[in-house]
Amino acid sequence: MKRFSTHGLKLALGFIAMAFCAAPVPGDVGGCGQEPQELDPETFFWTKQTFECDHCRTCQLTSAACERACADSLVQSEFPENCVPLVHDGEVCLRALDNGSCRDFRAYMSDRAPTIPTECDFCPAGGPP
Repeated sequence: MKRFSTHGLKLALGFIAMAFCAAPVPGDVGGCGQEPQELDPETFFWTKQTFECDHCRTCQLTSAACERACADSLVQSEFPENCVPLVHDGEVCLRALDNGSCRDFRAYMSDRAPTIPTECDFCPAGGPP
């Protein structure tokens, strides 16, 4: 049985480590060949509202939040001050909403204590300005 030299083994491990550490990781901006772009609020909020309305109808939810989501007017059209999410952030949020179950949407569209997926919490209170 032939043995590798210590130097050769270190060199091989170095190449393997470099291959895994040098590449962008999933979720990094640009990791999917995407340049960082600011998320257009109007486009995002119309799409989000459409997803919410569709889920309200599919899950047969009746709440004031669902009525607003299914209205012909945009409920929210701007992000909070000093909040500048990127297109990638919006895509991740919309994917989380689209994959939400009826149970999830009961919580998201609650009139008492609505929640949102963590992927949609772009600018949490108390975060950096």
